[in-house]
Formats: sequence, structure tokens, C-alpha cells
Amino acid sequence: MKPLRIKNLKKKFKDTVAINGVNLEIEEGKITGIIGRSGSGKSTLLRMINRLIEPTEGTIEFNDTIITDIKGKALRKWRSECAMIFQQFNLVDRLDVLTNVLIGSLGRNYSFLNLFGYFSKEEKINALRNLNRFELTEKSLQRSGTLSGGQQQRVAIARALMQKPKILLADEPISSLDPKNSKKVMDDMLKINREDGITIICNLHSLEIAKKYCDRLIGLSEGEVVFDGKPNELTADISKRLYDLDDE
Repeated sequence: MKPLRIKNLKKKFKDTVAINGVNLEIEEGKITGIIGRSGSGKSTLLRMINRLIEPTEGTIEFNDTIITDIKGKALRKWRSECAMIFQQFNLVDRLDVLTNVLIGSLGRNYSFLNLFGYFSKEEKINALRNLNRFELTEKSLQRSGTLSGGQQQRVAIARALMQKPKILLADEPISSLDPKNSKKVMDDMLKINREDGITIICNLHSLEIAKKYCDRLIGLSEGEVVFDGKPNELTADISKRLYDLDDE
């Protein structure tokens, strides 16, 4: 499998440049952390990869397909191969956990029967298997809205796995969680990366967590890449630039 290639990617919102000429190759099977302060362009970059936001200029390429050019069925296929989890979980609170996870299969295997809540036996087995990986099987018939934030995010990861993705995008997945639940969510993402080989691109505000879990860090400042390397290569001076830290 070829790397995800991002070439001269730009995004402008009216007079604001959110992403400015980003060039990256994302290696398969690794956890890549996108770091930087709020407003640096992290979420915009991730959402352009998934085509939730359209770039102003530039291209995204994966396995000889120009992702920025595709439409319709091809775009739906890409969004199943490149699944995404969000800061606010995006679960349907009134539905039970199992149904929320099953919804993840719609991007890959949608049928008319799904409109009536019908899912195949195989889909249900896969959904329960994914919940079991995150020790959530006993919550399968519980309404999603009654779960803790950490549990909801892990359900969201189980839902994303129903798409059988090659890439998982995680947009600030732990920013609203306490330290204990943050660790569980990051441990689960590390687990699926190591066991399934899924490439993970994860926006993280916490530099400490990014250094602990990521194989590679990409630092953004004002929409531009100012660091690209291994966690142990990130110097104090670059950290100050990324987060506008002043010397005490």
C-alpha cells in the first residue's frame, strides 16, 4: 500500500488562511500525531483528508487515486476506508450502543433494509466483537446517552471499525475527557493500530500524550508545518513556537 500523499494543500476561509501549502507523506501502519495550539489548522487538515472540508488548492492522493477529485460513490467509498472519530463522539443518544455501532457498517454495506433497522447476523456479530475488544459488550443494549464520555468515545471507535478502514482520523478524541478516560481511549487506539495495522492520524492538544503514543509528530503553526519528526526530536524551542510559550 502506498503512503497517503498531501501536496501543496491550502485552505482559505474568506480572508483567513487555515492551511498554507502543506506537503506530507503519511506512512502506512503508524500513529501520526498532529500537534499545535488551537487555531493552528489541525482540524481543518484532518477534515480535508476526509473531504468534509474542500481544499482551496492542492491534492490528496492515496493508492494512485486523487482523493480531491473523486465524487459520488467513489467519495463514499473513501470515507469508509478513511473513517473518522470526533471530539463530541457523534453518537445517537436515544439509540442503544449496539445500534450505534451497527450504523458504522452503512458506509460500506448500505441496503434498503437498513432503513427499517435491519442488519445481518454477520454485521451484528462484528459489532459485538468490536464492542468486546473495548470491554463494552455488557453495555450493548444500554442507551448511548447514558454512558460516560470515555465510554461513548470508545463506542465511536468501535463504530468506525465497522467500516473496515485503512486509515482512522481522530479529531481531538480526548479533549473533553478526564485523564483516566483519556488513557483508555488512547490505549484502545494504540491497540487497534498495533493489532490491525490501521494507520491513525490523530489531532492532539496534549504534547505529553502525543509524545507517549505517536510514532511521528507533525507540528502546525498558522497552517504551516514547522516540525515533522519523531517525538524525541521535538526540541524545547520548537515546542515554544508551536504553543506560543514564553520563557519564564
